[in-house]
Amino acid sequence: MTDKATSADSKQQDSSGYRYLVLFLLFVVYTFNFLDRQIISILAIPIKEEMGLSDAQLGLLGGIAFAALYSTLGVPIAWLADRWNRTWIMTIALTFWSGFTALSGLAQNFTQLFLARMGVGIGEAGGVAPAYSLVADYFPPKLRARALAVYSLGIPVGSAFGVVAGAHIAAGVFSENFDWRTAFIIVGLAGVAIAPIFKLLVREPKRGQHDSVSQQKAAEKKPSFGAVLKVLSKKPSFWFLVFGASCASMMGYGIFFWIPSFFARSFGLTLLETSWAFGGTIFASGILGIMAGGVLSDRLGEKNKAMYAIVPAIAFLATTPFYVGAVMSPNVWMAIALFFIPTGLGLAWLGPALSCFQHLVPPNMRSVASSIFLLINNLIGIGVGVYVLGKLSTVLQPTFGDESLRYSILIGSVLYLVAAGLFFMASKHLNKDWEGDGQTESADA
Repeated sequence: MTDKATSADSKQQDSSGYRYLVLFLLFVVYTFNFLDRQIISILAIPIKEEMGLSDAQLGLLGGIAFAALYSTLGVPIAWLADRWNRTWIMTIALTFWSGFTALSGLAQNFTQLFLARMGVGIGEAGGVAPAYSLVADYFPPKLRARALAVYSLGIPVGSAFGVVAGAHIAAGVFSENFDWRTAFIIVGLAGVAIAPIFKLLVREPKRGQHDSVSQQKAAEKKPSFGAVLKVLSKKPSFWFLVFGASCASMMGYGIFFWIPSFFARSFGLTLLETSWAFGGTIFASGILGIMAGGVLSDRLGEKNKAMYAIVPAIAFLATTPFYVGAVMSPNVWMAIALFFIPTGLGLAWLGPALSCFQHLVPPNMRSVASSIFLLINNLIGIGVGVYVLGKLSTVLQPTFGDESLRYSILIGSVLYLVAAGLFFMASKHLNKDWEGDGQTESADA
């Protein structure tokens, strides 16, 4: 590539319009990430009926089957992302996980579906850590929390769309010949179609281009995994944030997976009614909570980095009483209204915490540092959280029958209090652990 072409690419990447186009496309890919990941939560209802599965088995499908390889493979893929083209990695990952989502629709038994969900996890291992790093290289420090919050909107949008679209396809609304298998196939093939568009439009940016000069020079080096761990070992805020987020994710992923079944069993909602009740709640509340967390943290954190942990900690403290009220509600409308508040509060940590992970290490370590967070967060959050709530429901079933999920969720909600405590502890170290002076002269808004 000529110097003139390189200069043109650099100017385009630095332009505000192109920056937000990239953010939109990353959001679309993340939406498919969660669509493919969470669609099984609503399809668990017809899958359980057809295959005769227990809640513990459903918990394995929604948890360990996905989380085991998704979490562990994320580390070596992130190591590669700190050295190679991140847009190619994400394109390949999107194609892979979408293909296995489509294959999930061909499963004839628990084992085949378990293996297909493992394939989805393998693909999605390459979809998140590289994206965090790309956002950090396209946006200056003072905009990163809200940019990562916008990216994280893929969680409520993808989850809501997966629940609603999956239910309507599985219920035969579009065609009486469609069922839960068709839902997997349609959303999987849609992701495969998006992959080449993403690669065509998103260019690989210069690493650390909006960071300080010293950080940009550091970005040229390729550190070993051990070197990244050595840096992180001196950053207590990183570990408090990681384990705090993991506690919140145990409940968050558990709720996302089990609430549709809770609405159906405890309130007798149909598949379609359940999809709208849960999908509508997570869509509206999730967007509000994520954006509020990102914007507030960027504004308050400009003068005091501790606010990037304090804002989510306060949100976590408020979630538990609302979850208690929601799961113990005598009617579905009261439950939906009360679920609305903690759903948003429980996601407010995403923008600020993800921004912290990009600032606690130099630019050339961001993908690996993010993958370490994802490894711990997803093994505990998805792998343990979804399964434990399902297993607890199975244990409680002889006593509470169809109401066992109600009490399983009730017990799990206390995890948000633990998460709040860990984030408050992280706040005491953030100002000291923060890397760099914030931004360069070119880091415009």
